[in-house]
Amino acid sequence: MKLHQLTKGQRGRIVEVGGPNADLAEKLRELGLNEGDEIELVARGPIAGQPIAVRLNRTLIALRRAEAEAISVVIAT
Repeated sequence: MKLHQLTKGQRGRIVEVGGPNADLAEKLRELGLNEGDEIELVARGPIAGQPIAVRLNRTLIALRRAEAEAISVVIAT
């Protein structure tokens, strides 16, 4: 599933970053998003659900929907 499909408060483990877009993958990795990391969807913005706020370790990161769609996750148990 894609990161943007998580519900508020739900956690997932990143399995792929960037998909076929190498430039976007590089940008997301520079933000600290890597395969194997646990991520939590914290909030969605008021306009069309953007931006999407996620917690990675102790850091809050705001992502556009297109960026969140480029991150594949599995639900953490």
